[in-house]
Amino acid sequence: MCHFNHPMQKAGQRDGRLLIVEALGKSCDGRTVLRNLTLSVNTGEIVGLLGRDGAGKTVCFNLIMGLMKADSGRIMLGGADVTGWTADRRGRLGLNCLPQEPSIFSGMTVEQNIGSVLEFREPDRAAQAARLELILREFQLEHLRKLAALQLSGGERRRCEIARAMASDPAIMLLDEPFAGIDPLAIIEIKRAIQLLKVQGVGILISDHNLKDMLELVERTYVLHEGRLIFSGSPAQMLSDAEVCRLYLGTEAEQLRRLLPNIRAVAA
Repeated sequence: MCHFNHPMQKAGQRDGRLLIVEALGKSCDGRTVLRNLTLSVNTGEIVGLLGRDGAGKTVCFNLIMGLMKADSGRIMLGGADVTGWTADRRGRLGLNCLPQEPSIFSGMTVEQNIGSVLEFREPDRAAQAARLELILREFQLEHLRKLAALQLSGGERRRCEIARAMASDPAIMLLDEPFAGIDPLAIIEIKRAIQLLKVQGVGILISDHNLKDMLELVERTYVLHEGRLIFSGSPAQMLSDAEVCRLYLGTEAEQLRRLLPNIRAVAA
């Protein structure tokens, strides 16, 4: 197994928290879209950010990435206050985001997509080649290495995107709708790839409308409603929370409880 220890992971290991969002607030066109949001992601932890469309999830991701400027609050990465940092500077510290839209180079092969990232991260050619082989093997992409990205299925493309992100040596990964448009069999492989990130110490914040598959992955959940945090806790606690059921899940809560009898009961 290939382990890539980023400096942010080492800094975060002092208390385990790689990402800390404190009292974050944002208004757009005179409307409050995020109100006093506080959350954290630990080393090697998968955390879910849930809510209906328009709840504030995308704004939260954009603020963390540095694509938007917060009106209030602060963002900490590996112990550093990055609230005023650009997206590029945050990326150099180990923050990476996998958007819902395709993010790999369509005209390149799988190995070229991953190799293009390694060229910037690893100056030694032999080390580049070794890491490429490790990543291809761990993400089960060896048999696809010579295929152009355009030839990949949705699930294969998503696996390639996650592997490419791993080549950048991330400490924190934000995953926006990683299961969108993916068939059920491919979702199993995507979940395996995400678990691989966790095993290697990457902290993961994930948002997806596929609640069943997401709740099977995450250790803790945060639920947003109209820009306000209404819940923080384990997946099982979330499915039984009266306010979450009233404002977000509705009757889906009972269905999810039946589908997920062994869901995590206590937040890590």
